[in-house]
Amino acid sequence: MPSKFDTEIIVRPNEIDYNGHVHQSVYLDYLLFARVTQMRQFYKMPIEVFFKRGYSWATKSTYIEFQNPLFLNEEALVRTWVEEIKKKSIRICFQIIKKKTETLSAEGYAVYVLINTKTGKPEIIPEDMKEKYSI
Repeated sequence: MPSKFDTEIIVRPNEIDYNGHVHQSVYLDYLLFARVTQMRQFYKMPIEVFFKRGYSWATKSTYIEFQNPLFLNEEALVRTWVEEIKKKSIRICFQIIKKKTETLSAEGYAVYVLINTKTGKPEIIPEDMKEKYSI
């Protein structure tokens, strides 16, 4: 069973749409913020390490199912875990949970491909990176 990690967020005014709740595109920002934070805090491999080694991540696909909207100043947890590591890609699952009520706001997954920043092409994920992400 993969480890699950939580990162807290609070809904800011610029994230609200015409309907008075968080715009759907912002959920991907929440995921990115959580992943970058968790890479440093839990996996002990900050994104800067990837950059120094000549790597980056590119999004291959995302899927989000929205359940309950988030509103201004609402606190939420972005819970993520590594579902699968393939040769050149990693599948991250996530849930965004309203902190006060523990209600699911959204859930889904994203598939990221490791990219060589010099060539712009997918690269095989090194073993040490797989180990760090397999906790």
